[in-house]
Amino acid sequence: MTIKLASHLANEDNVLFLLIKKRDKDAFTAVYRKYHSYLYALAFKYLKNAEMAEDAVQQVFVKLWDTSAKIEIEVNLKNYLYTMIKNHILNQFRNNRESVSLNYINAQVEVVEDDDFVEKLEEQEQYDFLYKGISRLPPQKREICRLKLEEKLSNQMIADQMNISIHTVKSHYQESVKILREYFQKID
Repeated sequence: MTIKLASHLANEDNVLFLLIKKRDKDAFTAVYRKYHSYLYALAFKYLKNAEMAEDAVQQVFVKLWDTSAKIEIEVNLKNYLYTMIKNHILNQFRNNRESVSLNYINAQVEVVEDDDFVEKLEEQEQYDFLYKGISRLPPQKREICRLKLEEKLSNQMIADQMNISIHTVKSHYQESVKILREYFQKID
C-alpha cells in the first residue's frame, strides 16, 4: 500500500504543479501547506536559526510561484523543492559566510540522520494522506478502519467491540478500501 500511496502522492504533486503553472492559487496553497514544514525542517537543520529558516522557505515558495511558468520538473515536486531549498541555503552561505558556515559544517556531520529524517517525514505525509481519506468515510466504516489500523484489532475483536457481526466488519472494511482507492484515484 505504501508504494501505491507514494505513487498517488507523486501524481497529486504533478497535478498540483501543472495547476501552479496555470497560476492556480489554490494549487499553490495546497503545495505550500503540504511542504512548508518539510522545507522548514531542512532549512532549520542547516541554518540553526528559525528566522533564517522561515525566510529561506518563503523565498523558495516565492521563486516557485514566480518561475513556475518556465520550470519543467524532471523529478518529483518534493525533490525539486528540496533542491531549491538546498540551493537557497548554499547561496546564503556564500553571501553570509561567517554567520552561516559553521552551522552548515555542523549539519554535515549529521547527514547520516538526514536520510532517516526525510524518510520519516515522507512516511508521516503518507499517513496523513491516508487518514485524511479515512476521515471522509461514513462513521462506522471510519471506526472499523481506525480499529484495524491504529489498534491492530482482528475482525472478530472489532465485531465484539462494536456489537456487529464479523461479516459486517469484513463488508465495511472492503467497502472502505474501495472508497479509499477511488479517493486516491481522483487525486491522480
